[in-house]
Amino acid sequence: MDVFRTDRIRNVVLLGHGGAGKTTLVEAMAYLSGITSRLGSVTDGNTISDFDKEEIKRKFSITTSVVPVVWDKVKVNVLDTPGYFDFVGQTQEAVSVADAAIIVVSGKDGVQVGTQKAWELCEEHNLPRMFFVTEMDNDDVSYRAVVDQLTELYGKRIAPLHFPIREGGKFIGYVNVVKKAGRRYIEKDKKEEIPVPDYSQEYLDKYRETLLEAVAETSEEFMDRYFAGEEFSVAEISAAIATNVSDGSIVPVCMGSPVNLQGVKILLDDICGYFPDPGQRACNGIVQTTNELFEANYDFAKPKSAFVWKTIVDPFIGKYSLIKVCSGTIKNDDLLYNVGRDEEEKLSKLYIMEGAKPVEVPELMAGDIGAIGKLIHARSGDTLATKNMPVLYPKSPISKPYTYKRYKAVNKGDEDKISQAMSKMMVEDQTMLLENDAANRQTLLYAMGEQHMDIIVSKLKEKYKIDIELSEPKVAFRETIRKNADVEAKYKKQSGGHGQYGHVKMRFEPSGNMEETYEFAQEVVGGAVPKNFFPAVEKGLADCVVAGPLAAYPVVGVKAVLYDGSYHTVDSSELAFRQATKMAFKDGFMKASPVLLEPIVSMKVTVPDKYTGDVMGDLNKRRGRVLGMNPDKSGNTVIEADVPQLEIYGYSTVLRSMTGGSGDFAFTFARYEQAPSDVQEKQIKERASKLTKDEE
Repeated sequence: MDVFRTDRIRNVVLLGHGGAGKTTLVEAMAYLSGITSRLGSVTDGNTISDFDKEEIKRKFSITTSVVPVVWDKVKVNVLDTPGYFDFVGQTQEAVSVADAAIIVVSGKDGVQVGTQKAWELCEEHNLPRMFFVTEMDNDDVSYRAVVDQLTELYGKRIAPLHFPIREGGKFIGYVNVVKKAGRRYIEKDKKEEIPVPDYSQEYLDKYRETLLEAVAETSEEFMDRYFAGEEFSVAEISAAIATNVSDGSIVPVCMGSPVNLQGVKILLDDICGYFPDPGQRACNGIVQTTNELFEANYDFAKPKSAFVWKTIVDPFIGKYSLIKVCSGTIKNDDLLYNVGRDEEEKLSKLYIMEGAKPVEVPELMAGDIGAIGKLIHARSGDTLATKNMPVLYPKSPISKPYTYKRYKAVNKGDEDKISQAMSKMMVEDQTMLLENDAANRQTLLYAMGEQHMDIIVSKLKEKYKIDIELSEPKVAFRETIRKNADVEAKYKKQSGGHGQYGHVKMRFEPSGNMEETYEFAQEVVGGAVPKNFFPAVEKGLADCVVAGPLAAYPVVGVKAVLYDGSYHTVDSSELAFRQATKMAFKDGFMKASPVLLEPIVSMKVTVPDKYTGDVMGDLNKRRGRVLGMNPDKSGNTVIEADVPQLEIYGYSTVLRSMTGGSGDFAFTFARYEQAPSDVQEKQIKERASKLTKDEE
């Protein structure tokens, strides 16, 4: 592929609800631009952008793919993102390097939760955007209803550029609002001019008025001409639309049927004509040696730098670091400096990715998106620059996963293989996390939801030939005491020769410090227990607090005081006093009103107002305490609550079901609190076997 200047590049991300038709739209663009010679389909599993085996099997997008479409001498880097919420990390990565967005809306389903989340992402990143309404070939689709929905949500910014012409309920053409002209499709993407039907005139006038008002606001001269009733030329309107789209004051609405290639050429024309090139967008970093601002702004004349926005690690095709060039021109054989990791990287070959297919290129200019093969140190979020100008760009925020499960190897001996495979997968997927919970002897897998979790398991099996099983994780309860106890314990053993003798008298009481497992003090007088056995007593305590005598959970907040005892000059030993301490601890702990403590998390649940009642009711059922409600900048309500960790397992699925996918939540560990008696009884009963054996 040719090398494109910055002003001939458009970086466009496709956003929208799952199933809206993003991948089908990319396929139509690829076909019309000549990348492919046949029109693939999601159903047949042969599209250019859904190439992963899991995507083909499940028939929806899981990862972001890049398809560079050349149209009218402009290179349009199309970023096809997943629409399902479990893969939002992939979408966030793509949005971070896009300069504009197409929000794809299903004409049949209308505005959905994913549509609104896409809008919010664009607002967050200040992205110019358009809507593209698909499925216009469906007789039941009402374009006007979709436009009305969008207008109700987003006001006067919504400006339809086209609307459909139907005959006998069939989609046969469209009205161009800018040109006030009708078009009829004669062979899928081919068309001829026709008069605007009388029944369409009302909507043409309405939609055109919206456009002309926006055009008038671009300058005082246009405003005067508008009020004087003068007509604007097509060129003037188009130039004004480009200005308004770039600053976000107009959001055009287009439509078509990608499966029939209808409306796709017009959309590509609009992308090239109305969306800004990268050079019209700001891009700033910090020079690490001077702490000064570096205004890269996709200027090819400045020192070279690039941002690694995504990493592909595949056992078959290898590793690719997907980059966006922020300044200068990146070439084959460049020596670049990984600023965050303080490592130099020698480039071998540069590529652009056509879905799964790497196409070699000699260089990439500022603003372009491409890939570098086999970089050793680079990870997503890293900056590549020159050592003389070590600029660092901020990492884009990626959602944190809160759905978690315990995992185990199905086959013994696979643990190392699993660890290596998951490490590779985490390089590729920033929303997948592993945690070693040493206290409960379990390893936890975090993901964005059940579907994400299922795909991780499936990928391990398909790509790495490893099986794991998932289960509900153990919750990290703790044990402590509420009262004081005074006990003594004597460990005495005689079996010929030297015996064993250790005798301790100890007090146990709450320490008041739940951050520490135990405190040890001694008040022995007169040498009843020699000082050289004090460390053995403390070792005995350290052994005991690992698994308490109530339910074999770790112990916290206990103070142990050794105040008396006795010893034998021959038979006493460290082992004997250690064992005597263990006996004393078990006896004293159980006499000091032992209780189980459960972890409490602070939750923030963000939902549209209409769901607050349902969500609060559900939190109450989970023994949660609602602490407050606050509005956020998007018009949602943020419910803050303290909830026992035991009750939030599977919450992601429940919240999505309750809110139609519009609810989000996050939590952090807050503290430990005494568990209710019924919860304690259940835990003690379930873990009775742990008191006699140290395994599960």
